[in-house]
Amino acid sequence: MNKALQKSLWILFLAVLLLGVPRLSGAIADLFNFQAIDPDGSYAWISVHHIAQALIFIFIIAATARFKPLDFGFKWGHKEAGKKYVLLFTLIFSAGSLVNHVITIFTGAFQPFPYPLTATNIFGQMGFQLFLSGPSEELIFRAFAITMLALVIRGRFFKGKISYANLIAAVIFGLAHVGISFDPFTLNYHPFQVILSIGLGIVYGDCYEKTGSVYYPMILHSISNVVMVGLTIIATFLLT
Repeated sequence: MNKALQKSLWILFLAVLLLGVPRLSGAIADLFNFQAIDPDGSYAWISVHHIAQALIFIFIIAATARFKPLDFGFKWGHKEAGKKYVLLFTLIFSAGSLVNHVITIFTGAFQPFPYPLTATNIFGQMGFQLFLSGPSEELIFRAFAITMLALVIRGRFFKGKISYANLIAAVIFGLAHVGISFDPFTLNYHPFQVILSIGLGIVYGDCYEKTGSVYYPMILHSISNVVMVGLTIIATFLLT
């Protein structure tokens, strides 16, 4: 078997795993009835989903480490680089998100917070975005995905600034934001969300590689989600 075919099969295998486990986690979350604590479905299901997928990948990572010692970035790594990355990202992303919200409001494209503005929905959703979204997804798509892809996918592009492993992981991360139904077969996605996910995935991956730690990408991811959802909630309050 030639090397190109081996690499393609490895990428395919990891893509199926990376996209399949979140669907399995969704099935696990479907086993519970959250009506009593979350009648609007704003945070409970997605929280259980992310906890389940994180636990599954923690098990996979632990099992992998028994056969091959790999560095999945469970340390603080280059702290100064991490602090600078977090600060710069927060400033740039916050400013960009604010401008984006202003533009969508004035062009009539603004999408309000999709749940009633109750304290439970706001704190539940913000708690999920702050404590679960980043840690769960970065564990999967950076710590696991980039590390495993880098075993066979080497090299960099864009003048050596971006690794191919990072790019592939980011593309799979973007595909994870595409909803798939099989009866009938349909694809549900927002092009801007998929493109933004790929772009942010590359940034998170670059941070992971430069700091040698998955903790900083987790922080970046949580910050981006909190900023976006927080601004949406504020704008919804002001406009409704």
